[in-house]
Order: sequence, then C-alpha cells, then structure tokens
Amino acid sequence: MGGFFGVASKEDCVFDLFYGIDYHSHLGTRRAGMATYSTEKGFDKSIHSIENTQFRTKFTDEIQSMTGNYGIGCISDYEAQPILLRSHHGAYAITTVGKINNTDEIVDEILKQHAHFFQMSNGEINQTELVAAIINQKDNFIEGIKYAQDIIDGSMSMLILTEKGIYAVRDKYGRTPIAIGKKDNGYCASFESFAYLNLGYSDYKALSAGEIAVIDETGVKTLYSPDVNMKICTFLWVYYGYPSSSYEGMSVEQMRYNCGKCLAKRDEGFRPDIVACIPDSGMAHAIGYSNTAHIPFARPFVKYTPTWPRSFMPTHQSKRNLIAKMKLIPIHDLIKNKRLLLIDDSIVRGTQLRETTEFLYESGADEVHIRTGCPPLIFSCKYLNFSRSTSEMELITRRTINELEGREVMDKETLSLYADPNTEQYKKMVEEIGKKLHFTSLSYLRLDDMLDSVGIDKSKLCTYCWNGEE
Repeated sequence: MGGFFGVASKEDCVFDLFYGIDYHSHLGTRRAGMATYSTEKGFDKSIHSIENTQFRTKFTDEIQSMTGNYGIGCISDYEAQPILLRSHHGAYAITTVGKINNTDEIVDEILKQHAHFFQMSNGEINQTELVAAIINQKDNFIEGIKYAQDIIDGSMSMLILTEKGIYAVRDKYGRTPIAIGKKDNGYCASFESFAYLNLGYSDYKALSAGEIAVIDETGVKTLYSPDVNMKICTFLWVYYGYPSSSYEGMSVEQMRYNCGKCLAKRDEGFRPDIVACIPDSGMAHAIGYSNTAHIPFARPFVKYTPTWPRSFMPTHQSKRNLIAKMKLIPIHDLIKNKRLLLIDDSIVRGTQLRETTEFLYESGADEVHIRTGCPPLIFSCKYLNFSRSTSEMELITRRTINELEGREVMDKETLSLYADPNTEQYKKMVEEIGKKLHFTSLSYLRLDDMLDSVGIDKSKLCTYCWNGEE
C-alpha cells in the first residue's frame, strides 16, 4: 500500500512532517521520503530504504537538517518517493498512493514526444515519476491532474509540493482517503486521520472522491470537486488500517469488533474453551466474538516484539513466514488440552496461518477452529497495489477452486458461484481450504455481514476482491 502526509505551516513544519509520516509506518515496508520547501533554501529532499529498520531511525539526521514551511513525505511499499523535478510548471515535489494498470500504454504515448523515464532495478518505471510526466503534458497543474485521473486505469491519490502550497488530490473514486487537519499555525493533509491528532491538529475536513484542493498556511481551497460515486476500498477496514484509523466516520477498531459480533451470531451454539486472535490483527474481532458469545477471551500466545519489530525483513515469503512464526511465544497453560477458536482479519495465501495452527497443535491444543474477519478473497485487487505481491494464482481460494474444477478457472460466472456463501461450490471450497490448512473447522465472515459492519452506504464500498464487482 503506502501512505503520505503533508504540512503547510506559518512556522517550520519539519517536526510535524517527521512524526506525521512516521504514523504511516504500518502502510509500507520498503521506502520512505521527505521533501520540504523554504523561501531561504528552496527545495530539499531525502529518501531512504526502511526494509530492515524503522522510519524514525533512518531520518533522525533529516529532522535536524531539513527546514521549511511546506513539506510532504511518504511511506512506500515500492517506489522511491517523493520525487523532485523541474518542468514548465516550475519546480515541485510529488508523492503518490495508488496503482496504475495501463503503465505501458501511457509510457508509450509519452515516449512519442521524445521524453525519457528512469528504469528501476526491477525493470519497472517509478509510478510517481509517471504521474508527474502525465501532469506535465498539460499547461497547468489542475488540467494536468485531471488528465492523469482520466487516463489512469486503477487509482491515484497524490500530494504535490510547490513554492506556493500543497496540492492534495484524492483519487477519482475515493478508493483511498485524504483527511485534512487544522491547528492555529497551519494545516496538514494525511492518508490516516489519526496521524495528526497527537500533533495538535483537529479534524477539518475529508476530501471527497476526485477532489483537488490546495493547502497553504492560511487555509484550504477546493479547486475541483467532481460529482462522482465514491467506491472506497473496504479492505482499508479489514486489513490495511491501524486500529485507530477511521474512514468515512467508521473506525477500524469498531468495524472489526462488529465483524466479530457477526461471526459469533453465525456460530450460535458452538462452544470452544476460549476465543483468541492472531496478534494483533484479529484482536478486535476476537473481543467482539467473545463478548457476543459469552466465551472467555484469552491470549494463548503473544508476540515477542523487542527484537522482531517487523515480519517483512527478508524479501522471500518463506523467510518472512518463518520470522513471523518465531515472533509468537506460546503460553502453554492456555493451550494444552484446549479447544481454541482463533480469529484473524483475512486469509490470503494461508501459509502463515497454517504454520500458526500447527504451532498450537505442537503446543498441546486439542482443536484449533479458525474464523476469518472477511469473506474469501477470490479476485486480485485492480485498484491498489496489494496485488503486486499477491497474484490471483497465489490466493488459496483460487488454487482450491482450480483443483475442485480440474482446470484454471478465469471466468467470472464460475468464480461467482464460489463467492456466494449459499452455494454448494462455496461450502466445498471452504471445506477444502480448512483441510489444506489443517484447521479443525473454518468459517469466513459473509460479505453482507462485513458490509453491515462498516455501517456506511454499501453502494460507496468497493467489494471487487470478494465478488469481482466494480
């Protein structure tokens, strides 16, 4: 995924910028960057790898050396950003969150004008550089940004730092959020609204889908706000969002608690000894389940985080899974001879959850029942970069469907049968996944229950990765 933060202040903004970016660390694993502008020094920029460390440890020098009244920064899963460039619009820095599906088509068109792009080590083009190149095709920023939103297949939100302020741009259908915070000496723009609360800002407004606003130290001005139907990513609540995150008025913690309640109601009559969670992503679900079913909540294992703060340090998935397992420390008297119900937010590949289940059996559990806080993921996301690391054929659902059908299933008609919890195909798929992963039993949250748990107009929620509907 990725997240960004920007500040326009009457005073130096670097302190707020540094900690605002740091509060987005849960959204990215590979790159981070800051860019500032001051009338005395002009533009300044710094980018570091954060693959084996935290944002704060890599940018301690920058918080001392960088200065400015305006600044933007990001945590990124892939591209090195923000990028700083000079064009006929003047000098500016840009950072983005989103996904471009038609990169080759856009690049080919721009290359006809004898432009060039830097190629990253994996052979791809930095999508933030590509967005800047699209914007530069037009005579002014507003037309350039609108042009980018029109031709990009996928989604694209951005912050653009200029000498006069910061352009904040929410993607065309509002799949990702931008919240604006306000305090006496300025304003900020943030992917996560909680990122600015401890910095003294209060909620000012949330940008609407496709909205373009310009922010300076004196205020926020909307330059363009199309009348479009929002399709915010429901996976923000399910997986990406930190418990303190809130989108469209619904907090992640409350939504996940609601999901746990729904799981418990569907499980009426089932009585395990304890309800537990995969720490910490399933915590709110498990509490919601426990309180609704009146079954004790307990922690049969805990995370050892002092020296294992991140499970994504190695680039190879199997090594990441091993480290994730090494972080879990069993509490044997809460496991031995117990019937455990374990809740996680989602099942993607299933490898790590299978290893966790085996770990519990090895620690003496009699039964390990799994409940998951979202429906089966059947389609790979078209709109956000979650799918860059998880292709459809890596999803355990798709592998299982192919095995059950005896072929590689690509047609939506067949896949829709497996997405419907009322069909025999769905029931067989869930049964087979449970067997593959060595669960005593497995149940997924239903899509209708998940949407009810979000509590906003269902027509505003994107559900593509569960049912393929745009």
